[in-house]
Amino acid sequence: MLTPLLGQNAGGSHRDGTATMRIPAGPLRGAVVFTLVVLNTIVCCAPLFTLALVKLAVPVAGWRRLASRWLTAIAEAWIGTNTAILHATQEIRWELRGIEGLPRREWYLVVANHRSWVDILALQAAFNRRIPFLKFFLKQQLIWVPVLGLAWWALDMPFMKRYSRATLERHPELRGRDLAVTRRACERFAAIPTSVINFLEGTRCTAAKQAATGSPYRHLLAPRPGGIAFVLGAMGGILHALIDVTLAYPQGVGGFWDLCCGRVHHIVIEARMRPIEPWLSTGDYGGDPAFRARFRVWLDALWREKDARLAVLLGPAGPGGASMG
Repeated sequence: MLTPLLGQNAGGSHRDGTATMRIPAGPLRGAVVFTLVVLNTIVCCAPLFTLALVKLAVPVAGWRRLASRWLTAIAEAWIGTNTAILHATQEIRWELRGIEGLPRREWYLVVANHRSWVDILALQAAFNRRIPFLKFFLKQQLIWVPVLGLAWWALDMPFMKRYSRATLERHPELRGRDLAVTRRACERFAAIPTSVINFLEGTRCTAAKQAATGSPYRHLLAPRPGGIAFVLGAMGGILHALIDVTLAYPQGVGGFWDLCCGRVHHIVIEARMRPIEPWLSTGDYGGDPAFRARFRVWLDALWREKDARLAVLLGPAGPGGASMG
């Protein structure tokens, strides 16, 4: 079933009769939209940071759980306003399938393919207030992103530092540190309903990366199984289901600036709820070769199904959809 986002039609008007912004697509519209998003971010981050500091200063478990709920409510308001800005300023054809009727007070593992920074905004818009707030595992260096880095920290999103093989060979004591961060984050997530999202490719998919890595998929990079295996192992007892999300941009994928400028015209988000089979959360991915092999076969089947679905959604656009710029 198709759900239009905020009641928007495929054209430039809305069902309530209001029209989208009359500024032509291009840098001027981009500047206006970017300014509105920045202002919304500043307005929401002021109470977010204040509450996060108070939460940090009062080491009482009940208070911190309550503060986490309030922080989530602020973040959901921020996402809702960003979505309203896009609704008012862009002519985007949204196709959302499979998101209706998802229980909100549950724990989910959300997996998705990754094409652009637009993915994050699109997923937030699609799932905001429909399932628990999406929590991302972020690269350590992203904490230095102005304003947003602190906001992600305030919302208990874990920052993970990845080490090169050469670094691990010189400093073997660093092995497993990312896993320790993941375990601590999963323990915090167990306190209140949470949606943990994982872009299994680990990076944005491009034709160059596909060629460089020898990807066996037409529209995807090979998935990285270690992170999802560990999350399943750490949270398998409380996860309600896996939400398998397929993102597609049939008319071309662009970055955040392209979105602001009105160059992103069609976004498809398909969600499929899958049961989490018990064996997925009871094995030892790091220490059991048989389980590791079985897990990789399961993940490859999931990814091949997604690759086939993307071929249908993208049609003649080519591998991954056409890029902009």
